[in-house]
Amino acid sequence: MFSELAPIAAAQLGLYPTLPGPELRARAREAIGVLDLSAGDVRVERSWTDGDLYGEELSWSVGFGPRTRAYLLRPRAADGPLPGVVALHCHAGMKWAGKEKIADGPGAPSPEVRRLRGELYGGRAYANELARRGFVVLAHDVFVWGSRRFPLELPERPELSEADRYDLAAREHEHVVAKHCAALGTSFAGVVAGEDLAAAAYLRSRPDVAEVGCVGLSGGGLRAALLGAFDPDMRAVVVAAMASSFRDMLGGHVELHTWMLWPPGLPRLGDYPDLVAARAPAPLMVQYATRDRLFPDEGIRRAHAIIAGRYRDAPGAYEAVFADVPHCFDVPMQERAFAWLAANLSGSPASTSR
Repeated sequence: MFSELAPIAAAQLGLYPTLPGPELRARAREAIGVLDLSAGDVRVERSWTDGDLYGEELSWSVGFGPRTRAYLLRPRAADGPLPGVVALHCHAGMKWAGKEKIADGPGAPSPEVRRLRGELYGGRAYANELARRGFVVLAHDVFVWGSRRFPLELPERPELSEADRYDLAAREHEHVVAKHCAALGTSFAGVVAGEDLAAAAYLRSRPDVAEVGCVGLSGGGLRAALLGAFDPDMRAVVVAAMASSFRDMLGGHVELHTWMLWPPGLPRLGDYPDLVAARAPAPLMVQYATRDRLFPDEGIRRAHAIIAGRYRDAPGAYEAVFADVPHCFDVPMQERAFAWLAANLSGSPASTSR
């Protein structure tokens, strides 16, 4: 049925046009319903040291819901200002935790977080590793995750931990979140993007931070792509294992992804890779996992072709990495991203020596 519907919709609605980047960014922001939010009443809840790192747990209010909790990590001995990076946690079907998936605070990670890191991140908290390379790294919870999660009735599954039981309930709740956002004239993606923009603006406002970039895997890669499109001051963006054309995902891959990936109206403005590349000619790295079961091979190839086409007049600004791995952001991918961020953000040794 969908295969028959697709050409009708394409013919009548003019799907996937090629708009100029600035126009696409402006119109997509309106279509997705990105909210104008700010990080208000920022507080330092606690601080700690971990060897060569200094960390703070911050909290702020975006105007609704529980206060956002975030980890700020930086080298203990480094003089500023340093390059800043917003590290964006993934979706991964785990909403009990947010920032903890990618960043260590003063306590040990939970068993559930350790399990997820082993599957997706090479077993490490990459935000801490990035901070050790000379960056100020901000990892924050976002709408429906961690400190921003909804109170939900948990299923009767005594063999599971409370965190795993919550994640089962949250999986069934995501469509309710998406419907409420739509009824309010925004979208799941629009609310999340608004909160990420607020976090990036806070990081950029700090006197110990120079230029700011962002990085994320999977749902975090989607968040990085949206930040890159909607934040004109986002200097460098890394999207890991989250790039495929919409049109090639029909009939087998749509159902594998979060509602965040399907904001209403975007296909009338362009394909998803068009939005990823709408920041051209500003620096962009896209890491493609070639054994990723969440995306079709045709979609990955088309995404690369679309992005490369939009960067045709900016040689060297787009770096494509094809990793022979399943869906993940493993240690070699992380190291590649760290080096690229250092080369593209001011305040780092690599950038100041250029």
